[in-house]
Amino acid sequence: MRNSGKTWFSETLHDSFELRFEISEILYHSKTVHQDLIIFETPFFGRVLALDNVIQTTERDEAAYHEMLTHVPILAHGGIKDVLIIGGGDGGTLRDVLKHRCVERATVVEIDSSVVEVCREFLPSLSDGAFENPRAHLVIADGLKYVKETSNTFDLIIIDSTDPIGPSVPLFSHDFYTDCRNILSSDGIFVCQSGVSFVQEVEARTTRKYLADIFEDSALYVTLVPTYAFGFMTLGWGARSTMARSTDIDKVRERFTAADIGTRYYTPEVHAACFSLPAYMTY
Repeated sequence: MRNSGKTWFSETLHDSFELRFEISEILYHSKTVHQDLIIFETPFFGRVLALDNVIQTTERDEAAYHEMLTHVPILAHGGIKDVLIIGGGDGGTLRDVLKHRCVERATVVEIDSSVVEVCREFLPSLSDGAFENPRAHLVIADGLKYVKETSNTFDLIIIDSTDPIGPSVPLFSHDFYTDCRNILSSDGIFVCQSGVSFVQEVEARTTRKYLADIFEDSALYVTLVPTYAFGFMTLGWGARSTMARSTDIDKVRERFTAADIGTRYYTPEVHAACFSLPAYMTY
């Protein structure tokens, strides 16, 4: 879309309003087997990935999403060794998981190989070499099928999916969440994205209900990602026990210091506050 000599990308996730980004240069654009994929350069947010015309991540603010999806469960638990990531083909979640030396193996199951290949070429800062790490294992497959059929168990399962459109729709189902619980270790944790609840209330409310039905401990927690417009990004939490979420801030701070990882958004103080929700999110 051109306006006043500028080219704009317009996100079409919502029917009655849109988010626009000025495009400096289109770096890659194609239809993959599963979805429309574009990576473009912007003056402010750096490089941007969009799938099916919905913004997925940007170089400038990706840490607000990836760090909260990974560091919160890992540092709350304190003994995560085996991690499963469903989706996450851009590599940002894998990168942050592997910052933790306690993690012995991280498996990424991504349905669209093109996302991995294109992001490694045009958004290399997100994975930052994580796919070459010997602890990383990439599986190109349907995450739904993988979870149902695997004989492995995991200490942490992260659902790093797109919004519930296109190939990600089944990843928001009660059956899928149940299958994930079945392959968690006895004190394992499941986390997922569940939308910006101010404008995606049904998605967040449904996630909250499913997690409460399935897991011994369940909650929503929040992060603030500027390009996921209109308020807090909601993340879902389900755990086989209450142990991790009851970890106090002093212990979280101790683990964070020992992990010796650099962050741009996450802090132990943010960790302690992220489960405190505004009134409109009390579902």
